[in-house]
Amino acid sequence: MITAIAIDDEPLALAVIKTFCQKVDFINLKGSFTETGAALKYLHDNPVDLLFLDINMPAISGIDFYKQISKSAMAIFTTAHSEFAVECFDLSAIDYILKPFEFARFQKAVDKAKEYQAFFAHKDNTASQYLFVKADYSLVKVAFADILYIEGLDNYIKIHFENGKSLLVRMSMKGVSEKLPANEFIRVHRSFIIKLHKVKSVRNKTIYLDKVEIPIGTNYVDDILKLFKEASH
Repeated sequence: MITAIAIDDEPLALAVIKTFCQKVDFINLKGSFTETGAALKYLHDNPVDLLFLDINMPAISGIDFYKQISKSAMAIFTTAHSEFAVECFDLSAIDYILKPFEFARFQKAVDKAKEYQAFFAHKDNTASQYLFVKADYSLVKVAFADILYIEGLDNYIKIHFENGKSLLVRMSMKGVSEKLPANEFIRVHRSFIIKLHKVKSVRNKTIYLDKVEIPIGTNYVDDILKLFKEASH
């Protein structure tokens, strides 16, 4: 069960969210608030799993409100304006729903929250299998088993899959490195992380993954060559 509250300065919008929550068997809407101050006071003594947050509110925007509270709570932003989407997802929002929205769109958003919560609730069992990344204004579950290599592109990374497809993600190489299992992936260049068991050969400072050639960065050469030398014995 996901506990939640809704914050919106429009009572009608809150009524819609309340009605939709009643149709979802895993959402327990604990309260709804038209004022951020009252919501903040409630959260101080009653933490919840999920916030439905309007963005344009008189006292403080939903975005600034979310920045003030513990990020242990997930957020689904609801707004009539599309220009805040990037900023919301930079805050790791679960979803961003444009008003007016139908129940099907609401269901899609809360399903993401359920999946995200389940991932962390069973982190010990699933951390070695998946990671969640932000792509196309959504949280996308990526199986480690499907990744071939990862390429760094300025403020983004490109995850290349074994099936030839790829996914552009707003994340740093350092950020994704910290989420990958160290026994399966290794950084071999400032711009490349590879899956170890997909390496076919290493020759002339180049790593060959089937038909893909990955350069070994100057700062990584000694460690990489040592690793594969030890693995060959």
